[in-house]
Amino acid sequence: MRKFNLLVIGFLILPCLSLADQTDSRLESLFTLLRNTGDLGVLRATEAQIWELWLQHPNTDVEQLMQLGTERMNLRRYSESLLIFNRIIENYPDYAEAWNKRATLYYLVGDNDASIADIEKTLALEPRHFGALSGLGLVYIQRNELSKAKQAFENLIEVHPNSPNARQNLRSLIERLKLEII
Repeated sequence: MRKFNLLVIGFLILPCLSLADQTDSRLESLFTLLRNTGDLGVLRATEAQIWELWLQHPNTDVEQLMQLGTERMNLRRYSESLLIFNRIIENYPDYAEAWNKRATLYYLVGDNDASIADIEKTLALEPRHFGALSGLGLVYIQRNELSKAKQAFENLIEVHPNSPNARQNLRSLIERLKLEII
């Protein structure tokens, strides 16, 4: 653990003047394709291309740190993952995917308020971030704030109208809200 901390804390991330992930001009045509296809294979491939662009960064060291942070998060080494994502965000506050990854981490450790704050920052940088919108819906479901969850999934469907998961989550929420009224 100590060796890891020294590596990450001592890691110098030099600012880069290039634009960040969510500003990639290729995203526009990919989101158009998401809106216009019902083919599940095309949808999944297009989603994967969008995620790939969101994860790209002009600084390859940042990309490597994102991979490391995600790996640590997946291994439930949350404090190490948090350290990495914090460092990236400190140096690249306009990198939407770093905020999104940290939001996921906060969700996993049960800090829903911090998760929502990071999701909101992600969406301020990339309003079409369907992963963040889905995450927001899930956080609100966990908090039993079903009307807010419904709104998050409705916003998701505006961005990604052919998402089977978003449509299923929205249908489930509508049913739950109907039961609450009865």
